[in-house]
Amino acid sequence: MSLNRSEQLLFDHLQAHKEERQHWREKLQGEAGKNPDPHAWAARLDGELRRYAAERAALRPGEFQLSPGQSLGNVSMRNLAELLLRLWGPPVAPRRPPAES
Repeated sequence: MSLNRSEQLLFDHLQAHKEERQHWREKLQGEAGKNPDPHAWAARLDGELRRYAAERAALRPGEFQLSPGQSLGNVSMRNLAELLLRLWGPPVAPRRPPAES
């Protein structure tokens, strides 16, 4: 999976900060049962990750440097949301092949 620059910055931030990584892992695992559709959950998580990235950028501007004129609130975090769901979400049950008659 390929992450854009903003997603990679946020992913690296989560990897470097244990408490924040744990918060997001627990959030994903807790919400997963409430959202049976992983695509809908990834879309919702995209918005939450955007807000979180903007908050972190305001608090740590040196850590989240983007291109001039680019805003973290406008950048998609969908790939990161899907990656985090794969890494920390509930395991996906393998599909059974159709029964042969």
